[in-house]
Amino acid sequence: MANDKKDLQPIIIKKIIKGGGHHGGAWKVAYADFVTAMMAFFLLLWLLNVTTDEQKNAISNYFDPTSPKVSEASSGAGGVLGGLSMTPEGSMATNVQNISSSKNAGSAVNNRSAQKNPDGSSQQNGVEKAKEIMRKQEQEKFEQAKKLIENAIQRDPALKELAKNLIIDITPEGLRIQMIDDKGRPMFASGSANMLPIAQQLIGKVNDIIKQLPNELSIRGHTDSTPYGAGASYTNWELSGDRANAARRELLANGFPTTRVNNVAGKADTDHLLPDDPINPRNRRISIILLKEELTNPEGFESQAETFAEENPDLVSESDADSPPQIPVGTFRRSPGTVEFP
Repeated sequence: MANDKKDLQPIIIKKIIKGGGHHGGAWKVAYADFVTAMMAFFLLLWLLNVTTDEQKNAISNYFDPTSPKVSEASSGAGGVLGGLSMTPEGSMATNVQNISSSKNAGSAVNNRSAQKNPDGSSQQNGVEKAKEIMRKQEQEKFEQAKKLIENAIQRDPALKELAKNLIIDITPEGLRIQMIDDKGRPMFASGSANMLPIAQQLIGKVNDIIKQLPNELSIRGHTDSTPYGAGASYTNWELSGDRANAARRELLANGFPTTRVNNVAGKADTDHLLPDDPINPRNRRISIILLKEELTNPEGFESQAETFAEENPDLVSESDADSPPQIPVGTFRRSPGTVEFP
């Protein structure tokens, strides 16, 4: 019986495979795709880093079929996905003109210019000449106003000693009148926006001259670099703004038109008169600037120049004369006179 049981036991054969064998090449395709994607990603990052905001916006609009800035003409179906072209006449058009058409176009332009200007000068040159004359006339008025203010101060015995407290010059913005603190002669009470009586008289004299001119005003307050105490809620910014606003109120009290106040600003200690001496008392000042019309009303300035150029075709020859023709002063743009504090 024992021998019979041994004959009935199953025989199990165990096969042991030695070595790694070959697993196929599918992983290589996945790895290649990953490397390609990473390369494209880093190229995208590099392009984003080297392009400007304008270029990015142009690229974005190029791929946006609904953007009106890409093209005004369409090709294909003409729908949203019909495709647009960068050229004005469709995808097959060209912007390159042949030589003959360019010459003809240039001749037509020259003929039109000759019809408008028989003397051969272009209208644009005439407008620029008119602008130069208008700038010279405004410059002369500023210089005249400067002399009138200086003479008025010298003739007033009470204000004659304040000549050192007044600096008048002509800047790219216009006629600048600066009322400056000096040792022993402050314009405001120390650390406050209360204007002293002598400063009120000085600003009244200035107002008598500048209110006769049509220019708008910019009023700015300045301080030295002496700081307030630690933790103070009132700083040089507030002080300079309050002093500029006090000057505005004093001008209005003396009859200056409210609508001609263009802006009121506090500059604190950001624009010193004496940069090398930031705590010098002369850095504490009020700047009253008669702004040029070209800055406050550019449209009106341009319109006046065009009108004058049309009415004076011989402007080019007359502009070189000693006494240029007088251009009537136009109406300046009115502003609400808002108060601006940084």
